[in-house]
Amino acid sequence: MSLKLAFVLDPLDSLKAWKDTSVAMMRAAQQRGHAVFAIDAASLGWSTARGVHGEAVALDLRADDTDWFRALGSETSLLTAFDAVIMRKDPPFDFEYLTATWLLERAEADGARVFNRPRALRDHSEKLAILEFAHFSPSTVSSRDPATLHAFIDAERDIILKPLDGMGGSQIFRVRHDDPNRNVIVETLTDEGRRTVMAQRYLPEITQGDKRILLIAGQVVPYCLARIPKAGETRGNLAVGGTGVAQELSPRDREIAEMLAPILFARGLMLVGIDVIGNHLTEINVTSPTCMVEIRQQTGFDAAALFITAIETACRAS
Repeated sequence: MSLKLAFVLDPLDSLKAWKDTSVAMMRAAQQRGHAVFAIDAASLGWSTARGVHGEAVALDLRADDTDWFRALGSETSLLTAFDAVIMRKDPPFDFEYLTATWLLERAEADGARVFNRPRALRDHSEKLAILEFAHFSPSTVSSRDPATLHAFIDAERDIILKPLDGMGGSQIFRVRHDDPNRNVIVETLTDEGRRTVMAQRYLPEITQGDKRILLIAGQVVPYCLARIPKAGETRGNLAVGGTGVAQELSPRDREIAEMLAPILFARGLMLVGIDVIGNHLTEINVTSPTCMVEIRQQTGFDAAALFITAIETACRAS
């Protein structure tokens, strides 16, 4: 069964094909004989006459990472014209991202299959979603009140402070109780008490890696990518210089992942990337989880192909 698959993305020229999970997914889809289209999220719109539409670029995917696609033509297309729509727009989860989920949900109502489901994207803040599974998480506070955050710093002595809408390690600070800059860090991240942030107890196991574990259609990928911070750095994110080391899941990794996978899949989350440091769940990533390329390069396990299999199964079932 050949499918027409539309990937809602950031601009194509911004994608780094040598490491980008969305590119890996599109290549895997083409290898299965499916027609692949890219829709810049900025082109999504709705009209009374047409419904939800976007500028769809037909792609020919190539193996060369420096010249990785050819555009075969483009036209404004209804999202219902595709067998599946895969939402892969990167954060920040700002008003434009929120608007995209509203439009995608309208397309769903008209009959489009959208993965991850738009309502599920809205319902699962990538930082705050861990609160539902607090028994797996480190000591955590979420607040915009500076006094509350400073009390947490004093109690835990060593914490991580981060915004709720970032990605790739952006604006993440390690703050110790005796840090002379703690006041200005709290002031800056909370925008003087106007923005809610998250504080978590610092986990020294970060030196062994911030493990990205992929959940696909309720199943756990057997390998994770441990993102190990470079010397002098607290963050393991690859975007800030961390080194990715693929490894088998530990028993604790699997315990956490197998508990979350069926719950999240039942809510419409086809692909999830959970983050585990040591024995603790720290984030649940639902917008555009990554690390498929590195896992395949180091282990041979093709998570992108597994994802396309899940899309095929979903399309056959509905």
